[in-house]
Amino acid sequence: MKVLYFHQHFSTPKGSAGIRSYEMARRLVARGHQVTMVCGSYGGGETGLTMPFVQGRRRGVVDGIEVIEFGLAYSNADGLVKRGLTFLKFASRSIGLALTERYDVLFATTTPLTAGIPGIVARWLRFKPFVFEVRDLWPELPRAMGVIRNPVVLWAIGVLEWTSYRSAHRLVGLSPGIVDGIAHCGVPRDRIASVPNGCDLDIFATPLRPWRPPQVRTTDLLAVFAGTHGIANGLDAVLNAAAELKRRGRDDIKLLLIGQGKLKAGLQARAEREELSNVVFHDPVNKERLAGLMAVTDVGLQVLANVPAFYYGTSPNKFFDYIAAGLPVLNNYPGWLAEMITEHQCGFAVPPDNSGAFADALEQAAADRIALKAMGQRGLSLAKAQFARQALADKWVDWVTGVKS
Repeated sequence: MKVLYFHQHFSTPKGSAGIRSYEMARRLVARGHQVTMVCGSYGGGETGLTMPFVQGRRRGVVDGIEVIEFGLAYSNADGLVKRGLTFLKFASRSIGLALTERYDVLFATTTPLTAGIPGIVARWLRFKPFVFEVRDLWPELPRAMGVIRNPVVLWAIGVLEWTSYRSAHRLVGLSPGIVDGIAHCGVPRDRIASVPNGCDLDIFATPLRPWRPPQVRTTDLLAVFAGTHGIANGLDAVLNAAAELKRRGRDDIKLLLIGQGKLKAGLQARAEREELSNVVFHDPVNKERLAGLMAVTDVGLQVLANVPAFYYGTSPNKFFDYIAAGLPVLNNYPGWLAEMITEHQCGFAVPPDNSGAFADALEQAAADRIALKAMGQRGLSLAKAQFARQALADKWVDWVTGVKS
């Protein structure tokens, strides 16, 4: 079977972005299928193609995956209008491929929601099977965050959401709340599969070069947030906890924020202004370097803004990287991940907007390193039992290739 796979933010492990689509495509290839991956040029991502763009695109084979990359640069630091235009340009060019490429099934994954447009075209104009993967609920999340307020834009996004869901022969949701959200739009549950993000156990099991930033001593407790520094991530909560730790005189606990995003410069300015020497910023790194960092990290920070739509409606890559590396996780918002951490005793679930509780958890971690290690091992056991990438990828492949028009 040949799968035409649309993911605007595709990256191989050589980039610093999530690699779910890379791993799923690789599993398709391993199972004897052909894959053409269609993507843009994502900041922090690495498609594996190096040849020059010709008429706005380049095409080649990377690790057995045929990749078509459009020369459409995108970054989380871009403004809302610029990002919206990039999304629409990608969707427009993708329609051309959906109408002309040879394939058996079209698969598209968000974000953005406009990724569903070529699938809608494939379903109704070429009568091709269409499978749609939903990583975030739109327009619920941008509305809840206040990022998009224009009622006309929200209405248009809602129409696109409904049309994408109803056009797809099958859907994939990455969290319990996402599956519920799709079903709430009238899609029968037997057309929705739950396939959360997975743990790349092989990458984190054998880190090549363990490392810490020079600002972090070997005796310090190191807590790491590895991800986007954007509005949704609510990283002021980390700086608030750092300020509380500074007030308590705990210079032996370091908070490392590794990544990029729209709010990074503002966070750095605040840390400098408040003399938060216990906060360290670092540029993004690829998976290999991340594994080396995780090998000497003590706590993984799963942080999001306190938005109820996030509680069950997200499936963050970083959480699965943390438990794959055997790290206990400090989570600062309610929901399915907090419940899982509590049930499996693999970290700390603290209430949102509570810098005291955040700091308390880090002090508790520093006070009992043996108990901390045991938490991490329980998280690793959870990763192996429920979130091993290969097992989830096989489930995903069966679902996608089993679709019929």
